[in-house]
Amino acid sequence: MPTHLTSHFTLEELLTSQTAIRFRYDEQFSPSEQVVSHLIALCENILEPLRVALKQPIRVSSGYRCRRVNVKIGGAKKSQHLDGEAADIQVLSMEVEDLLQFIKASDLPYDQLIQEFDSWIHVSFSKRNRGEALRATKLANGHTKYTPA
Repeated sequence: MPTHLTSHFTLEELLTSQTAIRFRYDEQFSPSEQVVSHLIALCENILEPLRVALKQPIRVSSGYRCRRVNVKIGGAKKSQHLDGEAADIQVLSMEVEDLLQFIKASDLPYDQLIQEFDSWIHVSFSKRNRGEALRATKLANGHTKYTPA
């Protein structure tokens, strides 16, 4: 498997998971060839062009998630992270809302952008790119509400 997916992104950073390490979910670090292929597409089409446009590093807090990690952290049952099609990102020198607006205004072929809890951006790339932009907020009852961004 390739170590570098693109110039600025490695497979290791797209697989990193403190949850997997803590609970010894070793399958997190041995994704299928299909997952790696999806991660390469995500990096080539979204993350790398975004990194070049911003001229600053992008921090990936969550990329691929094996099923056990996804369940443990309360991820969606059909999360694109399970297929290597999504990453949660931050740019430390930018407000999350500014990053959302920058990506929305770009010509990047994203599937979904979700500004989650004013803390990070979930960005995905797939064969069926919807160009959907949302905001996720926590309600008092603990549920998450999604509204158009």
